[in-house]
Amino acid sequence: MKRTPTAEEREREAKKLRLLEELEDTWLPYLTPKDDEFYQQWQLKYPKLVLREAGSVPEVLRKEVREAFLTLHKHGCLFRDLVRIQGKDVLTPVSRVLIGNPGCTYKYLNTRLFTVPWPVKGSTTKYDESEIAAACETFLKLNDYLQIETIQAWEELVAKDKANIDAVPVCIGPDFPRIGMGAFDGQDEMDIKNRSTYNVTLLNFMDPQKMPYLKEEPYFGMGKMAVSWHHDENLVERSAVAVYSYSFEGPEEESEDDPQLEGRDPDIWHVGFKISWDIETPGLAIPLHQGDCYFMLDDLNATHQHCVLAGLPPRFSSTHRVAECSTGTLDYISQRCQLALRNVRDEADTGDVSLKSLEPAVLKQGEEIHNEVEFEWLRQFWFQGNRYRKCTDWWCQPMTQLEEMWKKMEFATNAVLHEVRREGVPVEQRSEILTAILASLTARQNLRKEWHARCQSRIARTLPADQKPECRPYWEKDDPSMPLPFDLTDIVSELRGLLLAAKA
Repeated sequence: MKRTPTAEEREREAKKLRLLEELEDTWLPYLTPKDDEFYQQWQLKYPKLVLREAGSVPEVLRKEVREAFLTLHKHGCLFRDLVRIQGKDVLTPVSRVLIGNPGCTYKYLNTRLFTVPWPVKGSTTKYDESEIAAACETFLKLNDYLQIETIQAWEELVAKDKANIDAVPVCIGPDFPRIGMGAFDGQDEMDIKNRSTYNVTLLNFMDPQKMPYLKEEPYFGMGKMAVSWHHDENLVERSAVAVYSYSFEGPEEESEDDPQLEGRDPDIWHVGFKISWDIETPGLAIPLHQGDCYFMLDDLNATHQHCVLAGLPPRFSSTHRVAECSTGTLDYISQRCQLALRNVRDEADTGDVSLKSLEPAVLKQGEEIHNEVEFEWLRQFWFQGNRYRKCTDWWCQPMTQLEEMWKKMEFATNAVLHEVRREGVPVEQRSEILTAILASLTARQNLRKEWHARCQSRIARTLPADQKPECRPYWEKDDPSMPLPFDLTDIVSELRGLLLAAKA
């Protein structure tokens, strides 16, 4: 079933089309370090973008990170994601793995990634290989280093703004502290630390030589893109992003064949930046050499877009983020499931359940949580096949426990249906219960149909065995262990009929 684009997606697509129409057959201007005005433009229009060249990163750490990248690649821990864009499944050209705090997830392009835990204090993780354990520890070290560097970059940005406030028109938000870090009061310092405390890193890898097709950058003519223009999703508001870039040995200077080459050198990886939907301000294409890192501070990720422009050699990156995890941790969804099951009373002899309350608000909440655990967690996890077992079995037991709680919710839904079908139920009560649960059951039916189709799609069938999507939970109609069918079409139709009758 084709998904209807959201209002935000429709607006974004309309803006893109309007921009392309305005451009017609011309390119917008962009600057590289070869251009005289490059650094001035960077200072004026992109002051919250900070680059640290490789030489500023400790050599020992650079070597450890290089080995960690190669280790995870050797063990097959990075995967191309089958993401959902405007109702279509698309396989990303970039291979990825999420490493971070145990139990955290990160969602992008309608895909929830689950962390391979790094060894934070107090956690225990069983890794498939000792080399993988060492690699995860290295990325935790890199995370600690980048967090310190991020806070330093905040301090430099604020100090520069304070010193040059009349001379340089920088773009600092009105609530941004305009004093050096050392003079912050406790609240300001804590706020900046919170917005720099990275809880995950999304590792990326791509070898352009093995990609038969990469999109051309559409606005500036910057060349082949590894990652299209975007804002990073699912982050704490105004939080920083730190990116460590590691490309294999490649050309360090401009291409010898054409020393007068206009624009960016296509042999070298670059990160592109532009102000969102602005056709007046030149974009930037910043070359990324082995070991460089850059920081996006404050609201830069919201006001600007960035893309990754492919070079010739293979490249890794480690992109450290403050993921917005209020609804994205194992603790969160476990507590939600427990909340839903508070209304369930077990019937030990029959295996069925009864409900403690038939209050419409309680039933509505239970069915919403039922959908949340099924479609935001179980189906998201199993749609990615068995990829996480390549690194660790950390998620195996939690997903089993979530599925057990989900199954009990199936019995709870069956108990609700038994109640609305029961003769003698007052018409008003039946109507209130049906109104409370019908939207959730309709959504459940539609989403099950969509996820089932995604798992059977042509592109899904091309994936290696350990990455093939699994439609789970799934069961046949006559499965005696399940109280309700997988396909809820008939039940939803019946409930609509009962609701119409109750309102007649």
